[in-house]
Amino acid sequence: MQKNKDEKSKKTLTEIEGVAQPDKINQKSINFIKRKRIKQPSVEEFIQEIISGNISFLSRAITLIESSNPKHQEKANKILEGCLPHANNSYRIGITGVPGVGKSTFIESFGNELTKKGHKVAVLAIDPSSSINKGSILGDKTRMETLVNNPKAFIRPSPSGESLGGVAQKTRETIILCEAAGYSHIIVETVGVGQSETMVHSMVDFFLLLKVAGTGDELQGIKRGIIEMADAIAINKADGDNIKRAKQAKLDFSKALHLYPLKENGWTPKVLTCSGLNNLGVLEIISMIESFFETTKANNYFTKRRESQNHFWFQQTIEDALKRQFFENNNVKNKISDLESSINQHKLTPFEAAKQLLELYFMK
Repeated sequence: MQKNKDEKSKKTLTEIEGVAQPDKINQKSINFIKRKRIKQPSVEEFIQEIISGNISFLSRAITLIESSNPKHQEKANKILEGCLPHANNSYRIGITGVPGVGKSTFIESFGNELTKKGHKVAVLAIDPSSSINKGSILGDKTRMETLVNNPKAFIRPSPSGESLGGVAQKTRETIILCEAAGYSHIIVETVGVGQSETMVHSMVDFFLLLKVAGTGDELQGIKRGIIEMADAIAINKADGDNIKRAKQAKLDFSKALHLYPLKENGWTPKVLTCSGLNNLGVLEIISMIESFFETTKANNYFTKRRESQNHFWFQQTIEDALKRQFFENNNVKNKISDLESSINQHKLTPFEAAKQLLELYFMK
């Protein structure tokens, strides 16, 4: 009996063969560890690689620009300074339209046609961030399947965050980097909601409004006043059963444009029809945009517009910095909740509360 018990005990204690160890660590893990250990490129390396058209370094520099880390911001500013002499040699094109109008499909056809003509195209797609959880889909690369694989194209989706009009705060700086990298046409796609059109209009040379017939928003577009900013209107999805409605929409918008005063740039806005899905009318739009640049360069408005943009962003940057410093001030942080409570209890008007907070800030 004791013998059987000892044998059972031995079997219990016997070491059995476990799971075989892998021959080597996962390659992705090795690469990750190497990247962590490798010294980060210097500012000079970034500038040199960006100017040479290195997409990897361009993407990494944009990530530095978008970072809220002070060290990253300092490095990004130095990179921007080094790239600035190589910038300002592109055509900046803003494209807007309500969600569902077909912006991504149109931009893909538009970008591919531009590359066929020998141009390098950068698409800065501003992706809407959730106002609730701050998340962003960043799906433009999946929607532009052929353009993303085009060696002459660069697509950079960026979350809009909380900046005015849903436009990424750093898009302006990203344009400079893309220009330094040799991209001749910079396309900025707006979220298509709120005041994003106004912000994009302030950073581009040509502003294209995409519309679609048969949705009932034709008159709404006129009321919003966005037509006044548009240098051209393209009625998208002009294919199949929608062709007749697209032609009618073109006629309606052409009539509406006559109600607006002449533009300072000497250009008469055009209305065209197109189908981004079927690549119809896209070449005509490119030809029209080329005519626009010929006109505005001839009458010197192109240069004047760029100077106006620089002035706007100079002031905008000061305003943003002052606003950030104001709300980061400890005295303001300690007092603001009390003042908000007084406002909600109808003890203080918002205007008086703001006045008190500003006085407190400037007493620092």
